[in-house]
Amino acid sequence: MTASSTITVPAELIELLDDALSLRELAQCCRVTPEWVLTHVEAGVLTPQQGQAAADWRFASTTLVRARRIVQLEQTYDADPQLAALAADLMEEVARLRRQLSDV
Repeated sequence: MTASSTITVPAELIELLDDALSLRELAQCCRVTPEWVLTHVEAGVLTPQQGQAAADWRFASTTLVRARRIVQLEQTYDADPQLAALAADLMEEVARLRRQLSDV
């Protein structure tokens, strides 16, 4: 895994970034099944922005980016969901620290 890994969001998804996504929309954008999303929410890897029942869940655009990164890590490295989430957290933190350093 390199620190310069990036996630490319297809152009057709850009308009979705301002809207909250349903479970089905998030799954479709990540090219995974709704069950994959459900499993990752139950494991605490992904968090819905609102909604109590799965049918009412809404996910922020930041969750889309995180979910796509986790999918990529799981597929590329055959990582377990918790490990992929930890790696995604660390990648986000490194990116945040780099932005902070570039502002200095």
